Amino acid sequence: MCKFAVRYLKNTFYPVTVPETIQLEDGQMVIVRTEKGEEALKVFTVNSQIAKIWDESKSKPEPLPVIRVLSQRDLQTLDDIKKEEVTSFFKCKELVKRHGLNMNLIQCRITFDRRKITFYYTAPERVDFRALLKDLTQVFTRVRIDLRHIGVRDETSILEGTGICGRPFCCSSFLRKFATINVKLAKDQGMPIAPGKISGTCGRLLCCLTYEYSNYIDAAKGMPPVGSSVMTPEGLGKVCYLQFLNGKVAVKMEDGKVKEFTKGDIEMVDADVNVEIDVQPLNTSYAEDDINIDIRQLEDDRNSSTGNI
Repeated sequence: MCKFAVRYLKNTFYPVTVPETIQLEDGQMVIVRTEKGEEALKVFTVNSQIAKIWDESKSKPEPLPVIRVLSQRDLQTLDDIKKEEVTSFFKCKELVKRHGLNMNLIQCRITFDRRKITFYYTAPERVDFRALLKDLTQVFTRVRIDLRHIGVRDETSILEGTGICGRPFCCSSFLRKFATINVKLAKDQGMPIAPGKISGTCGRLLCCLTYEYSNYIDAAKGMPPVGSSVMTPEGLGKVCYLQFLNGKVAVKMEDGKVKEFTKGDIEMVDADVNVEIDVQPLNTSYAEDDINIDIRQLEDDRNSSTGNI
């Protein structure tokens, strides 16, 4: 039964295989062998319930072998590597500028064994970085260089941060795969189509728009359209707005008063009700900064996510 795990790509926990000669404790820094090379990661104790699920699962992450616990000297090496990542990032950034490439450098990572250096970048289109790579090989000798294109959602997930809800980004905490998101999701949930309210730091629509969508669709079943004529227990009227989650329908009566009814208490009728309603469009609530933003730019495209982390 697995007892320890490390947090690796996109905050995913990976079980580790530990040699019998190594005694681990929760919170220790260890060197593990990954597909990228040797990397220093913190080890966590796995509770018995998660360990049981992993033992019975056929789709658990592949265990990573532990090489050794970091010594004091290794910790100093790790600190040096973190500093190297910063200086290497700016060296690469300068070369990108020199070559006039349309790419935005995001992050630099160096494996603990210093055999591989990875530069993550975003770009609106394909980049010919052959000349850049040639210069990088002159700067970073005896190391494998990987220029990795990622999407803007991937960028946010690796940089981490806090969303407008006040919680850590979903993509950098628990979300493993990005769902396709479009403006229809927001419209169907009655949200104001204002870019500043329905988009995240990545500049794309909020991932959480998908979380409750099915609930709204279920709640909307049986709801009359706004503007339709209905018969209520108190007479005829027209639907002026809907409250999906509590099943309420607001109806403007012939006397001009607006009253709420449950959707089960009203019935659509084919009648001409002499009532005028002022239907407030839900998709025109723009802040000043949003006016010049094309709402279609918020939807997913081929540059949103590559999964190439």
